[in-house]
Amino acid sequence: MAREGAALVTGATRGIGAAIATTLASEGWPVGVNFRSDAAGAERVIAAIEQRGGQALAVQGDVSDPDAADRLCAQVEERFGPVMVLVNNAGVRADNLSPQIDDEDWRLVLDTNLSGPFRLIRRALRPMMRARFGRVINIASIVGQRANPGQANYAASKAGLIGLTKTVAAEVARRGVTVNAVAPGLVQTELAAGVDEQRFFEAVPARRAGTPEEVAACVRFLASEEASYVTGSTLTVDGGLTA
Repeated sequence: MAREGAALVTGATRGIGAAIATTLASEGWPVGVNFRSDAAGAERVIAAIEQRGGQALAVQGDVSDPDAADRLCAQVEERFGPVMVLVNNAGVRADNLSPQIDDEDWRLVLDTNLSGPFRLIRRALRPMMRARFGRVINIASIVGQRANPGQANYAASKAGLIGLTKTVAAEVARRGVTVNAVAPGLVQTELAAGVDEQRFFEAVPARRAGTPEEVAACVRFLASEEASYVTGSTLTVDGGLTA
């Protein structure tokens, strides 16, 4: 059974985010389903959760907006209580070789993939520390761990997210709050569109892409009571690509 409070999943209208939201709801957490513009997608996820007996709330907001963290958490708190499980999943790509990445594409990716999670973590931590329980799970990427030409901005954001995970984990461990990351490889989502799948499949020992549900299963574990001694870790989900 879940503790008092709720989960908040950013970028939860499809793919990995939707799978995480439905998985946490199946564990008994009321879930804030964050979306930027896809209101219909959020409602589909909520309908799926409610059909299985869970509770969910759509919370609109662009995580790159400095004011979004307060608004999103406040909406969840008003309906379900404090955010006790925060999953920073929202992410964007703007791929190009480094000489061609302009300031706007650099800013967009860093603000969404790194600054947004930082602000949400900062906002969620105090209620978690007061409760002496909390789970922060950041969806990183293997691109934050190894080179992938054409993704300097994305790689920088995900490497930064892993570094943020480790540091915050060390700061709050004594308060019963864990902070971990999950680093997927190639997963069957819209964000992976345009990736040379054949080249990846040749490099992946499993010879296939992962599924959103496989990533969500890792989040389920990290959000559980059983994972209370796991913190500051990055769980890689890549079919052996980085082995």
